[in-house]
Amino acid sequence: MEPAAFIHSSCLTIFPSPLKATLPLARLNSLLLQPIRTSGSLRRSVHLLTTKSACENHNHHHHEHKHEQEHDHHHHHHRHCCSVGLKVSNYPQKVLINFAKSIGWIRVANFLRENLHLCCTSALLFIAASACPYVVPKRYIIKPLQNSFLIVAFPLVGISASLDALMDVAGGRVNIHVLMALAAFVSVFMGNALEGGLLLSMFNLAHIAEEFFTSRSMVDVKELKESNPETALVIDVDNDNIPNFLNLSYKSVHVHNVEVGSYILVGTGEIVPVDCQVYQGNATITIEHLTGEVKPLETKAGDRVPGGARNLDGRMIVKATKAWNESTLNKILQLTEEANSNKPKIQRWLDEFGEVYSKVVVVLSVSIALLGPVLFKWPILSTVACRGSVYRALGFMMAASPCALAVAPLAYATAISSCARKGILLKGGQVLDALASCHTIGFDKTGTLTTGGLKCKAIEPIYGHGEENNANVTPCCMPNCEKEALAVVAAMEKGTTHPIGRAMVDHSIGKDLPSVSVESFEYFPGRGLTATVNCVESVTEGSKLQKASLGSVEFITSLFRSQDESRKVKDAVSSSLYGKDFVHAVLSLDQKVTLIHLEDQPRPEVSKVIAELKHWSRLRIIMLTGDHETSALRVANAVGIDEVYCNLKPEDKLNHVKTITRDSGGGLIMVGEGINDGPALAAATVGFVLAQRASATAIAVADVLLLRDNITGVPFCIAKSRQTTTLVKQNVAIALTSIFLAALPSVLGYLPLWLTVLLHEGGTLLVCLNSIRGLNDPSWSWRQDITQAVSNFN
Repeated sequence: MEPAAFIHSSCLTIFPSPLKATLPLARLNSLLLQPIRTSGSLRRSVHLLTTKSACENHNHHHHEHKHEQEHDHHHHHHRHCCSVGLKVSNYPQKVLINFAKSIGWIRVANFLRENLHLCCTSALLFIAASACPYVVPKRYIIKPLQNSFLIVAFPLVGISASLDALMDVAGGRVNIHVLMALAAFVSVFMGNALEGGLLLSMFNLAHIAEEFFTSRSMVDVKELKESNPETALVIDVDNDNIPNFLNLSYKSVHVHNVEVGSYILVGTGEIVPVDCQVYQGNATITIEHLTGEVKPLETKAGDRVPGGARNLDGRMIVKATKAWNESTLNKILQLTEEANSNKPKIQRWLDEFGEVYSKVVVVLSVSIALLGPVLFKWPILSTVACRGSVYRALGFMMAASPCALAVAPLAYATAISSCARKGILLKGGQVLDALASCHTIGFDKTGTLTTGGLKCKAIEPIYGHGEENNANVTPCCMPNCEKEALAVVAAMEKGTTHPIGRAMVDHSIGKDLPSVSVESFEYFPGRGLTATVNCVESVTEGSKLQKASLGSVEFITSLFRSQDESRKVKDAVSSSLYGKDFVHAVLSLDQKVTLIHLEDQPRPEVSKVIAELKHWSRLRIIMLTGDHETSALRVANAVGIDEVYCNLKPEDKLNHVKTITRDSGGGLIMVGEGINDGPALAAATVGFVLAQRASATAIAVADVLLLRDNITGVPFCIAKSRQTTTLVKQNVAIALTSIFLAALPSVLGYLPLWLTVLLHEGGTLLVCLNSIRGLNDPSWSWRQDITQAVSNFN
């Protein structure tokens, strides 16, 4: 198991833990047992203004954190103390806060707004007051009883609403909270206290429901953070003694202070603190909360384990391969928390539009109140025969508030959550918009369409090994030259992540080979590498420095000065005894050329993925690979890809991506994992990488990380992007419809205020419920739904 080499990229706050799309069970239960925050947007800076010392302590704590903690802490700090500093930036707000503190207004408001029981109690009291004329038999006690209910119920919702509204007004902001509070208190002054109270209680309850549905769609990184241990049991290793289970001496070290190379003891039920390699012992682990992979994994010495993996059974000593700030779990947390800053275009537009729209609504409401009596002969205040212009204006103000429009982008959050449950991390909601606009998808071959687990099938000396440097190789030369070639390649590729290099290093293990050291090294991305090697125990010529080059046929032949020699090498490759169906690498060691034959097989799921993309996505599917034509066509035919571009250097892949994107008139999706895919991934409209295999460069420029080691997430993600754009369009339509259906009858005087608010908040809840549909697995079209239903029935 290769841990994902995640790279810090952009910004996400929101969205569920790859892991669980719903709230942890304890949080869900707390909805019924404890006070909760009724609205993320409603609960503003006032919440943390109770004491100045709280912020000061928080700031002090912030500076004590190390660099690797700063991102997470800064986010928390911004929402609490810093947000107060930003919002309380003018004199009126400071005066209001000092006054509210002095009389305990802030403390009481915080308590009331977060108490679900009291919110429900206030709503029940208002309903009871409304029902009094119909259920109380004695008329003379109806009014006193209603007033008693109102005196108790109104402060439960009015104290916090008034403070929030005043804070916004003092800060120069006009939003739905200001509009709602204004309508409620104007209703009270007009003698409709019961209706004003109903407005506030319904508003609060609607936002409780909205918060619940929103939280269902968000990635809850809290659970991920809690799953990471604060400390690790680091084994004391004196004088480089090898640790073992028989004589262990260890100490508890904070996880942020664990150094690369440290030996850590992980027992049953414990969590692996950082990315590591199993040094000793066996265990059964689960990474379900990291990648969504349900099946437990058996680990043994030599296996790599990502930080955050849970040890279900067994005991093992592991060696840290990465520090905390570079470990898998920390990178997942960073990506998950940061994606929210990369908002989709419609969400950015709505954020800017909201404040302007609210001010326009206030201006139109005032116009209705002032011009209604002049143009339509409405009374200013309501009478028995006709609702007044002020009442109609308040109704319009409630109905036209942009709550439903503001939550329309919630579908992006649910989509990101749904993808996270499948082990797919998106770097922001804008990726979904980009995916939905793409017309072409390009796949790299090695490690993406194929397993990447190349196996060396043969090492064939082909040129320069015999007498007089001709292409005819003396049979007695072959065993020794094969060993020397394998030893040189293994030394040059030691520590590499390239599939060919890994295959050759693995092939060299356990073999009796000459000792080779690398003196100098130069890498040519997508082509090969050169080095000066010291064959200390050279079989053929003894110890001496030799010039070695490893790479593609084109790369090696380009290094020969004579065109005649280059041609002879190419001819020797073409006339190889093993044919052309294998993946080839060529080694040149002081002009002695050896052809390495490797075999790679398509991933088992690739054919199904390509078939699904062909049939349902209607995308143009191409392969972009640096391999030679024979190998590329073999894999393309096996998986069903018809359009193949081979023998491509990194710059060639980049040019193909740019050209295809320009000519097709739509975006291009690129799926890869190697360093040589980096330019193409960066230039593509959307880049996918297999995170467990990908290079740091590929991860840094990619837009989508596939945490599971397969490409089944690609069609899922594309279908999800199309589902999400559809849901967002539906949400906007629902929002505009609810605003129109509530606003027009309110202005015409057909609806009471409480019913206007009910329609308005009902539209908001419908948008939330529609967005929650994004948690379901997407389908390509209604035809696929029918086909699937028929198939299941049969």
